[in-house]
Amino acid sequence: MKRIYLLSLLFLGYFANAQDALKENFEKIYQEVNLHGEAYDRLKYSTEKIGHRLTGSKNGKKAETYVHDLLKSYGFQVSYQPFTAQAWSRKSLKLHFNKQEIPSVSLAHAPVRSKIEAELVDLGNGLEADYERIGDKVKGKIALVFLHILPNSGQGLKNLHRSEKTALAEKYGAAGIIFINSVKGNVLLTGTASITGKLIDIPAICIGFEEGMKWKEKLASESIVAAIDMKNKAGEATARNVLVHIPGSSLAKEKIVIGGHLDSWDLATGAVDNGIGSFAVIDIARAFKKLALNSKRSIDFVLFMGEEQGLLGSKAYVDDAIKSGTIDQIKYMINLDMINAPTGFVTTRKEMKGLMDEWGALYGQVDALFKNENAVAAGLHSDHQPFMLQGIPTATGRGGALPNNAGMYYHSNRDVFGLVEKAGLLQTTRVAAILLYALANADEIPASKLSDNAIKQFLDDNGMKEPLQISGEWRWGQD
Repeated sequence: MKRIYLLSLLFLGYFANAQDALKENFEKIYQEVNLHGEAYDRLKYSTEKIGHRLTGSKNGKKAETYVHDLLKSYGFQVSYQPFTAQAWSRKSLKLHFNKQEIPSVSLAHAPVRSKIEAELVDLGNGLEADYERIGDKVKGKIALVFLHILPNSGQGLKNLHRSEKTALAEKYGAAGIIFINSVKGNVLLTGTASITGKLIDIPAICIGFEEGMKWKEKLASESIVAAIDMKNKAGEATARNVLVHIPGSSLAKEKIVIGGHLDSWDLATGAVDNGIGSFAVIDIARAFKKLALNSKRSIDFVLFMGEEQGLLGSKAYVDDAIKSGTIDQIKYMINLDMINAPTGFVTTRKEMKGLMDEWGALYGQVDALFKNENAVAAGLHSDHQPFMLQGIPTATGRGGALPNNAGMYYHSNRDVFGLVEKAGLLQTTRVAAILLYALANADEIPASKLSDNAIKQFLDDNGMKEPLQISGEWRWGQD
């Protein structure tokens, strides 16, 4: 009995010492980022000197080189991970409704050349049920679709990505698709309309909210003929992920990946989507180097390109890991995509919630802004997705709001550096850094890689089966 008591005391002493060491390093990270964080200034420089970071463009290559050289200046060995992408850029677009010109913008991967004239058909939210409702009436016509879910559409409707809505328009024989943006002020949004990162067969266009809703109302009582005259450029190009590898110590064959997409669309500078995420990743790497932080597990810092074209960079990273036989070494992936001033963590796996609560409680003693309000949730359409589809647990920050209503302006010509707030970017960097450090040094990670059948169940339970089937990434058939 006495021996058990002594062992218990030893265990409690070890646990207390481990907690103290973890808190001490949390404090070091907090102070380093607060006092010397560079993400804000580096992002400002990038938006002013490079501009947009469109994958496959000259600007995209400049951004890759800038980040490579920046990480190298911190003392890292930096590598490129090249992959092939469908480079796409806009040339010209004219859209008319009943011969009246409508302000509009092409969605990425729309055809190189498209000149059509056809009747406009209101497809509401553009979900499968909307197409089933009208049957063959959309064939050879142009679908008018709301980008999100229309007000008063009923309870429980789940929106689809614009690429999935475009795939449905093609499936039902539409000659084109025109999206009404949901942001007021006639903001024009771009983004890919392709689920594969390759050119689609029909023109895909976005128009502003007020303009779109005006014509949608007219369409209820009169016919409207839409005329599209579109020219774009496309061709194969090489893009490059930028990667830094830090070897671990006692668990060196296990790996934590932290990444964010460096690329942006071309209408603005991608300051929020995803400058605030990618430049936080870069500064976390800088802080780890400056503090000479050791970790049990190895760490890969990855700046992904091609996210906007269909998660191309993260898919390339995962495919390389599968081919090299190292995919099982990846124990966790942290993705920073448009995260600002987080006050908690969100993880895709419920097994992690308790441990994250413990880490958060400890970090909350260091950072008064951190509320330790953590959650379990899973979704698609960012660079965590290829990892998640392999059964790897993923996480990001939770809470906080995008600065200056920036969420309204993503993918638009208003996504500029003036939206960014330094305090929020510092908080993103701090919170993600301590999560990375905790994961890299945990004795055990409760959430293990899922089996294939367990992945299928996990995706179905989280409502991801339908969009993955539409995109062709559901590998378990149509059952």
